Amino acid sequence: MHLLSTKDLSKDYIEKIMAKAGEMEAYALKKKQSDMMKGKILAALFYEPSTRTRLSFETAMLRLGGQVISVADAQSSSLAKGESLEDTAKIVSQYADIIAVRHPEIGSSKKMAEGSSVPVINAGDGAGDHPTQALLDLYTIIKEKGQVDGLTVTLSGDLKNSRTANSLIYLLANYDVKFKFLAPEELKMKDEVKKFLSEKGLSFEETSSVEDGLSGTDVLYATRVQRERFKDAGEYEKLKDSFIFNRALLEKHNPKMLILHALPRVNEISKDVDDMPGAAYFRQASNGVSVRMALISLLLA
Repeated sequence: MHLLSTKDLSKDYIEKIMAKAGEMEAYALKKKQSDMMKGKILAALFYEPSTRTRLSFETAMLRLGGQVISVADAQSSSLAKGESLEDTAKIVSQYADIIAVRHPEIGSSKKMAEGSSVPVINAGDGAGDHPTQALLDLYTIIKEKGQVDGLTVTLSGDLKNSRTANSLIYLLANYDVKFKFLAPEELKMKDEVKKFLSEKGLSFEETSSVEDGLSGTDVLYATRVQRERFKDAGEYEKLKDSFIFNRALLEKHNPKMLILHALPRVNEISKDVDDMPGAAYFRQASNGVSVRMALISLLLA
């Protein structure tokens, strides 16, 4: 079994992952030690920059008693020589028991899975999917809010290119959630995502107004405008500061609002937000270890 997209996950399996992540938290926080992955190897193949995802995957495997081999740059691998992703996977799956891969090409993890004889986890494929980030986002919402059903979730920023936003929406579509999409016209949510929600009968609103976007919001999921997805530097400069959330603005709408961000942030969340009770983005990043431990243990069970 592979983990390539949140669209592939049933609600029962999502809840199984959430429960397992709760069990793993004591190990992630070093309150307990584990050797359940003793003798197992994770191959962390990161062909695109990463801090949190790569290090939390490696930490997760090490906390479980396993080992890690890694590639941190496409130019240092045989991909630079023209080797296909399928062939890379055929080789690496002879060296490791599970693969986590990040690559700038949409659909790259699927190609890896087609060549691999061991489980493949998509750690981000361009502007496509990022299922493990979405799962830790969901885990954070459950921990912080105590429930998912009945929440109004506003996703803001570069919704056109945000794989984290896309993946989270597909997960939350399993619950009774109302969506708001706050983005400039140039970066609005993809039509395929909106079509998916409409077919599921789920409510969503689109707006470029901060006031409308934050009104009635329980959870704000902010995303950065991604420089690396723009071919035109001038267009990036024009849009990069489309929305900046500061403490006064957020407290005005809901002082108990849960504030999430997959990080890294640039300017979209001011530092005066950091000590608000609902500012959970650093706790969110910490939750990545527990969730990725859960996924490794389930896929290698």
